Amino acid sequence: MNFEIDIKIDETALDVECLDQPSLMMQYGKNLAEAERALSTAKMQNDMVRAELDREIRKNPEKYGISKITETAITGAISTAPGYNDFEKHVIDAAYEVKVARAAVDAVQQKKDMLEALIRLHGQQYFAGPKVPRDLHQEWVGKQQNQKSNKSVAERLIRRNK
Repeated sequence: MNFEIDIKIDETALDVECLDQPSLMMQYGKNLAEAERALSTAKMQNDMVRAELDREIRKNPEKYGISKITETAITGAISTAPGYNDFEKHVIDAAYEVKVARAAVDAVQQKKDMLEALIRLHGQQYFAGPKVPRDLHQEWVGKQQNQKSNKSVAERLIRRNK
């Protein structure tokens, strides 16, 4: 997926853009669902680690430097336990990915709305000019091939940067 390219509208090929819109929406919708699943998994792992630390601290408070067991002391010990912040950071990162994915879905929805607006303008002769017959199928296939080429280049760049 290349967000910057996917949200652009080719105003000279509104029909091709309309043909591509449903699959684009599905693609970004799936991406959002995957990000939400990753966030739920991260939260679940974080909760499990927190519960395990809570139980361990209550069993052996001296090990964590607690002389009197209080909820505040346990919460403090959990947040300073080695490695716990990594789980917290993972939840924060997953929440960020959900927000980005949701923004992408919103942008693709906005693209749909703008396509509809441009089509209305076209129907009102806003873009009046000489008429040239077009081969819609050939243009759509060309766009699909261009997207595959862009994806291939992006994958090579990602592999090179790893």
